[in-house]
Amino acid sequence: MKMAGENQRYQVEFPRMPLAVYRELATHLRQVEGVQTSPIPQQSQEFDYDRSQVGSLWIEYSETVDDVSRQRVEQILQYYRERYGTR
Repeated sequence: MKMAGENQRYQVEFPRMPLAVYRELATHLRQVEGVQTSPIPQQSQEFDYDRSQVGSLWIEYSETVDDVSRQRVEQILQYYRERYGTR
């Protein structure tokens, strides 16, 4: 459980999303005030052409982020979910 004043961080994964689109998503999310992102490299030891080079993406909210910014992040993520699915 997160305590008041702490940053909140969670992970999203889009298994079929290409590296360039992960970068686009991260850039899009960082434009929302109070939001930071960081890609997590693919952990699989086997190459799969259909899988992204990025395994997932961390999304972190600062302690000052408001509900409007959180809602905007969800709208952005929904756009990508509709195109690439999620796990």
